[in-house]
Amino acid sequence: MLMIGGFPLLRGEKMNRIGVIGVGYLGSQHARILSSIPECKLSCVVDIDKERADRVAKEYNAVPIYNWRDAISLIDSAIVATPTSTHFEISKGLIEKGKHVLVEKPITEKIEEAEELVDYAKKSGILLQVGHVERFNPALTEARKIIENPRFIEVHRLGTFSHRSIDIDVVLDLMIHDIDIILDIVKSEPSEIKSAGAKVLTSKIDIANSRIEFDSGCVANLTASRVYGKKVRKLRIFQPFKYISVDYKDQEVKVYSLQDFSIKEEILKIEKEEPLKIELINFLRSVNGKGGKGVTGQEGLKALRLAYKILDEMKSDFLEMT
Repeated sequence: MLMIGGFPLLRGEKMNRIGVIGVGYLGSQHARILSSIPECKLSCVVDIDKERADRVAKEYNAVPIYNWRDAISLIDSAIVATPTSTHFEISKGLIEKGKHVLVEKPITEKIEEAEELVDYAKKSGILLQVGHVERFNPALTEARKIIENPRFIEVHRLGTFSHRSIDIDVVLDLMIHDIDIILDIVKSEPSEIKSAGAKVLTSKIDIANSRIEFDSGCVANLTASRVYGKKVRKLRIFQPFKYISVDYKDQEVKVYSLQDFSIKEEILKIEKEEPLKIELINFLRSVNGKGGKGVTGQEGLKALRLAYKILDEMKSDFLEMT
């Protein structure tokens, strides 16, 4: 039996009709994966760029749609992978029509929008999840089994420049992945935040660093950049008598501990899989009441609130590069 993300893929059940709204780079990846999952039907893909919608629809055997409202009658649930500024309008419109939603991160552009969206979904009894895909990385899943009482966390999420997501600061574009993960790991409230950032190639902050102290005593140091020479995705966790190094990109976990007055290195066994596929399987299982797990709208809102605290502190005195 085929297993993905700990779930068996079942046939013969009622298929969830799903649509992908916004089929740029990330949305097209959603469409690719959904077209291969036997327990859902990729019903349609939506994009205001008709040529793009036609191309992706043809590739994955779906109906091309050019306005998301025209997809309502064709779907039971939807992936919202449009620019962040449109997340609120589209997601709320879908929920109003009784459609379950997985909206890409960040949940919305504004905190007030996220609060309204989360509250509306709860009152409507509609599933709302947020696409913090790194939560489903098999390396992190394995590392979580041995994370206990973290005292210091260091994160580097660096990448080369891309024209995608330059409508938002790097904190909302990249760092928010790690904000979500750290909040889930530490499970404590931030007590102090120190941040710095710089504009480099865009009118938004392109490189950022934040030091967060939590009520638990844990300290997290996060660095995110979209103007680096190569892709780096690393999480390092220091806890009593153990140091855990997670490489998201290579899906590798190394554990260092002191034994017999020497440092022992252990490389954990990881069953590698595409995190986005695991996320989508969990969303579909959640929709069908089959025990799937996902990042809730409330968790997405919590990450957004902390991201804006980081940005507000940063923008009060950030270094603008020219």
